[in-house]
Amino acid sequence: MAPRCGAICFYICCMHAITVQQLVSKFNLLPHPEGGYYRETYRSAESIPKHSLPGRFTGSRNFSTAIYFLLEDGNFSAFHRIQSDECWHFYAGGPLLVHVIHVTGEWETIKLGNDLAAGECFQYVVPAGCWFASEPAPGSTFSFVGCTVAPGFDFADFELADGGKLSKEFPPHEAMIKRLCRD
Repeated sequence: MAPRCGAICFYICCMHAITVQQLVSKFNLLPHPEGGYYRETYRSAESIPKHSLPGRFTGSRNFSTAIYFLLEDGNFSAFHRIQSDECWHFYAGGPLLVHVIHVTGEWETIKLGNDLAAGECFQYVVPAGCWFASEPAPGSTFSFVGCTVAPGFDFADFELADGGKLSKEFPPHEAMIKRLCRD
């Protein structure tokens, strides 16, 4: 089962300088296909039947899922989209930039972090169907965050962006799209 983070984890992450390798080891993180490291920490036991979900879903889905997600400086989570809302939560390290292309074509960059005076936020929800990518903010050694998805995440709902196609669909954002795609 997934690791639980209690007082000991808070002490390790917040009171001492921690490294990417220590986080990978402590939380048994694995390489993520879009970049960085992750570990699923929760998958609800109950599910929503396909007939009760919007047509964009190809089968039943768990009520909700959650992961830890870690990105180090110089790495990024490539543009992708999923069929559910995804709530991002900041835990430790430096701020994380979450770049979102809304279905209207509007670009938004959210800065997850713990410096509220600098406009950072602890949580942000990427709406279902939006293209998004993330990267540690300049000066961040790493960003350790979590993502909660409802209805729960399923790789059948995951689409990694083709940078060329996405750039043609949203030409004003071409430079950032090409920088944050892996093709």
